[in-house]
Amino acid sequence: MKLMRIRLAFLGLALWFPAVMLAASLPGLAVRGKLGTNAAHQPVLIQGGKQILLTGDGPTQAILNDERVQGSDFEAVGHFTAPDHFEIDPIHTVAMYVYKNGKRMKITYWCDVCYIRTLAPGTCVCCQKYTDLDLQDPDAQ
Repeated sequence: MKLMRIRLAFLGLALWFPAVMLAASLPGLAVRGKLGTNAAHQPVLIQGGKQILLTGDGPTQAILNDERVQGSDFEAVGHFTAPDHFEIDPIHTVAMYVYKNGKRMKITYWCDVCYIRTLAPGTCVCCQKYTDLDLQDPDAQ
């Protein structure tokens, strides 16, 4: 009986692991609209009259709350956790873009003193100057 439970446990693990790996490799869903805030000052994506609450990790939240991207034509990659709640993929996956003059641009931040690029707003890790918003062509390397 104990051997049967162990075999079932291994079988379950053998079936579960590939399913998790497949799900992790699937690309996220992209949503696009105007970036704004709701009455509670939470970041939302406005599509027509509909508001979708946006969440993500700490650096993602910093971008969502950055005044320089508020009101922009915004795209985020991630997944819905509820019909009106969208969780953006982690910052290291580069999951947020703005459209400028009809062109999709990656959101980055730049220190013009130290020549350091970051993916989230804040002070430069070197000189402590507040970084500038610097939109980049995602296809240019």
